[in-house]
Amino acid sequence: MKLRFQNRRDRGLTLPEVLLVIVTLIILVAIFLPVLVTPERRPPRINCVSNLKQIDLAFRIWEGDSNNRYPMTVSVTNGGAMETTATGDLVNCFIVMSNELSTPKILVCPADWKKSPATNFGSGFNASHISYFIGVDADESYPQRIMSGDANLSVNGSLMKSGLVEYPTNAPIAWGPGRHGDVPVHHFWTPKPRGFVGNIGYADGSVAELSSTGLQDSFFASDMATNRLAIP
Repeated sequence: MKLRFQNRRDRGLTLPEVLLVIVTLIILVAIFLPVLVTPERRPPRINCVSNLKQIDLAFRIWEGDSNNRYPMTVSVTNGGAMETTATGDLVNCFIVMSNELSTPKILVCPADWKKSPATNFGSGFNASHISYFIGVDADESYPQRIMSGDANLSVNGSLMKSGLVEYPTNAPIAWGPGRHGDVPVHHFWTPKPRGFVGNIGYADGSVAELSSTGLQDSFFASDMATNRLAIP
């Protein structure tokens, strides 16, 4: 008895099946692409917060060794930076705290493409190596006073100038992309329904990410009629 073998050919996909595969791939890409992109965008934000926490910790350590006074309230002749910071020169303030900061690299936001980290606190160290402002009137007795923060501040849509700036508590202060580049994509601040966001460090050592509304609330809660900031 002879066995019969049925000739079979592999059948290709039909057009509807090809379209189904394509649609499925598109859906999968749409679902997983944001997940793949997010880790690349997170480090700048996380590192920026970490920088501010280290800066505020340096302030706290320096203050603990200086009769509970920050360098902005200690005379230069006594090893502080009161006179220079009062003019808006925050460079000397960070130099005074160089031992506590350990490295000037933390003074530059990882996503700030307009600034470059300094290698040391020597004669070449200047405002071009700093991404963060200093709250001149930060005081340990007032934990919620602003100590430091991202320098991308604006008032009435205009970028705050470098140096010492003074604004009343109710000034319309907001975040903007300015000092970290004119294109928001260069920083983690991205347009959202609530607007841009940024980071603020407080006199108690805490750091918070705030919307522009939250930023205004923080200035209002500073318990001061006028807020003085040293902008790099």
